[in-house]
Amino acid sequence: MLGWSLVALVIAALAARGAIAYAHRRGMLDQPGQRRSHTLPTPRGGGIGIVLGCLVAMPGVFLSLPGPWSAWTVASLALALLLVAAIGWWDDHRPLRQWPRLGVQLLAIALFSVSLLAGTSLAWAWLPLLVLAGGWSINLHNFMDGIDALLAQQGVFVAVGLGCLAASIAQPALAGAGFVVAAGCLGFWLYNRPPARIFMGDVGSGSVGLLLFALVAMLWRVEPGMLWPALILGSAFVADASLTLLNRFLRGRRWYAPHREHLYQWLVRSGRTHARAAAWYLAWNLLVAAPAAVVARQLPAMALPACVAVYTAAGATWIVTKRRCVRRASLKDRHVAT
Repeated sequence: MLGWSLVALVIAALAARGAIAYAHRRGMLDQPGQRRSHTLPTPRGGGIGIVLGCLVAMPGVFLSLPGPWSAWTVASLALALLLVAAIGWWDDHRPLRQWPRLGVQLLAIALFSVSLLAGTSLAWAWLPLLVLAGGWSINLHNFMDGIDALLAQQGVFVAVGLGCLAASIAQPALAGAGFVVAAGCLGFWLYNRPPARIFMGDVGSGSVGLLLFALVAMLWRVEPGMLWPALILGSAFVADASLTLLNRFLRGRRWYAPHREHLYQWLVRSGRTHARAAAWYLAWNLLVAAPAAVVARQLPAMALPACVAVYTAAGATWIVTKRRCVRRASLKDRHVAT
C-alpha cells in the first residue's frame, strides 16, 4: 500500500514539474483578470500528474490487495478517469462549450456506475442517482479550483479520510486506493502551494472530482452506512459550491459562467492571501469535518444526524462569513477609490 502511494506521489510531482515547461511552450497560461483570483500569468494543466499517478498505482492497489472489486470495475474506473482527464486536457488547450464536456463526463460516470452495480443486489434505480452525483462531484471540484493549494489540499484530506474509513471496515484495497489519490494530490500540491508555480487545470480538477466520487460510491457499495461520514468529509466544498450555485440561480445569473462568488474567492477579494483562505478550509476540515466523521463512524445511529448537523453548520458559516467578506471587500474598494 505504501509503495503504490509513493509511486503515485513521485509520478504526480515529476509530471507537474514537466507540465510547467510544457504549458509555457504551448502558451497554456491563466492570465489575471476580473474573474480570477491570481495576479500573475500562471501555467495550467499540472493536474495531469495526479491522473498519471492514479492510472499507474490504483490498478496495482486493487489487483494486489484483498477486496470485492472485479477486473471490470477496476478497468471501468480507469476508463472513466481517462475520459474525464482527456476532455479536461482538451479544454485546457482549447476551451470547449459546457455541453460536450458535460456529456463526456456523464458517459464516464455511467460506465463506472454500471460496473459498480453489476453483480450486486443493488437496484438499477440507483444508476441515474449515481450519474447525477458523479457529474456534480466533477463539476463542483472544478468550480472550487480557483486559488493556490485549495483543491489539492482538499483532495489530500478527503482521500485520506476515505482511506481510513475503508480501513476501518476491513477493505484494504479501497483504503489503498484512497491513500494513492491523496498521494497524487500531495505530489501536485508541492508545485501548487502558494505562490503556485502551476494550476491544476480542468484535466486535474475534473479527475479529482471523479476519483473522490468513485471512492465514496465504492465505500457505499460495501457498507451503505459509510455514506454519511464520507459526505461529512467533503462538507466544505459541497456546501460552498452548492450554495453559490443556488444563489446565482435564484438571482437569475448564468450558473456555468466564470465568476468570483464562491466563499474562498470572497475571502481573497476581502484582502486575505491564498494561503490564509486555504487555511480557513483546512481549519473546518480538521476541527469540524474530521471529528464529526469519526462520530458518524463510531456511532452509526448518529451518522445521519451528524451529517445533517455538519451541513447545517456549514451553510450558516457560509452565509455569515460571506456577508462579512462582502462588507470588508466593499470597505477595501472604497478605501482604494479614495
